[in-house]
Amino acid sequence: MPAPLLEEWREEQMPAPLLEESSFATLFPKYREKYLREMWPVVTRALESKGVGCELNLIEGSMTVYTTRKTKDPYIILKARDLIKLLARSVPVPQAVKVLQDDVACDIVKIGGLVRNKERFVKRRQRLVGPDGATLKALELLTGCYMLVQGNTVALMGGYKGLKTLRRVVLDAMHNIHPVYHIKTLMIKRELAKDERLKDADWSRFLPSFGSKTVARRKPHVVKKKKEYTPFPPAPTPSKVDKLVESGEYFLQEHQRKAKKLAERRAKAAETSQQRREERERQYQLPAEDVAQEKKKKKAKRKAEASPAPGADEAEEAAAAVRKRRRTEEVAELAGKLADKSRRTAPRTARAFLSS
Repeated sequence: MPAPLLEEWREEQMPAPLLEESSFATLFPKYREKYLREMWPVVTRALESKGVGCELNLIEGSMTVYTTRKTKDPYIILKARDLIKLLARSVPVPQAVKVLQDDVACDIVKIGGLVRNKERFVKRRQRLVGPDGATLKALELLTGCYMLVQGNTVALMGGYKGLKTLRRVVLDAMHNIHPVYHIKTLMIKRELAKDERLKDADWSRFLPSFGSKTVARRKPHVVKKKKEYTPFPPAPTPSKVDKLVESGEYFLQEHQRKAKKLAERRAKAAETSQQRREERERQYQLPAEDVAQEKKKKKAKRKAEASPAPGADEAEEAAAAVRKRRRTEEVAELAGKLADKSRRTAPRTARAFLSS
């Protein structure tokens, strides 16, 4: 079994208590209040075993840790500070109290300001978790560390070497380098470390190199035309009052301005109604081809009427003779009626004359 990297601290190494009290405090979000209130006795027992006091302030929303007379490890206060930081970042209490061990450290990576676009930030942060947490689980197995992606930070716990690797993976993921590339590299390193011959050799020839395949597009060269130099400054932009004075409306009275606006509005409405009327009438007009065909048909009809067909003269003369005979008969009949009427009224007229 290999020897531990760090020597375990023993209470006999510092028989006297600390002279000054050290304390650290951190705030926690509102949604963690219920969980922390329920699990705070567990945190208190874990810190009391190390000789560190703690306090939960629900009014201010803060957690405080401080040294006491029972503190025998001068570095344990920094471990307690990391503990309350992890609790504020939604790490479960059973996992967070492991940071009090000597061979466990923590690191909180801030990723909120690395990507400006919100949608792109969420997409790249999700790559650290992967489908059903597969990527997160793979990174934890390969590095031997605990990782929690929460909001704008990533909480890491584990050995110092694993924390260094995970921090590089997280930052590269925010810079659009997929974690699967690092996972593949870590798997190769893990297999090479098992080989006694290659354990101390250079691994660069075995590791894959994932270069960027993005080809920079050349922007078209745009030649900007230089403006002619004039010693005079540009004319000032006319204000609203200047425009009114120029149009003459500034000197009009209020009712005159209203009347002018009303007249302009009516003229515009009349123009609009005229355009709409023309559009409606245009729907019932024949296309240009149909109009040309109608003109050709009318022209052919007039031409046919002007030049009658052969044999039409005889038929026309017969019809005229019939019309003339009918007209003569009607005149004779009318003359007979008038004669009968005059014979009946003549005796009456004579008797009336003689009696007078």
